[in-house]
Amino acid sequence: MTKTGKARAVVKGTTVAEATEWEEVEGNVYFPPSSVRAEVLEKAELTTFCPWKGTASYYTLKVGDEKLENAAWYYPTPKDAAKEIKDHVAFYKSKVTVTVEVYQVSQEECK
Repeated sequence: MTKTGKARAVVKGTTVAEATEWEEVEGNVYFPPSSVRAEVLEKAELTTFCPWKGTASYYTLKVGDEKLENAAWYYPTPKDAAKEIKDHVAFYKSKVTVTVEVYQVSQEECK
């Protein structure tokens, strides 16, 4: 489901992703590829499989002197049920601080 507001992923004070629109699936924020700092991503060997999303590929994050192995994942060729998260990047909350602020719209603004 597409969300709007502000989503941010931070490692030790360094913002690694920031977006005003993102996808949320199973409580995870999936950042559009253009909102993630490419220089912190290093392709990892790990892949995993989800029955309804497909095969996930992983990234190791390099932030300063820190390397966080398999800290982010994405679906390069998701199944149809998850096509909206194609190439979007999600982060393990145990390794990366992910925060969101969802904008609220009043009923008056919707008229």
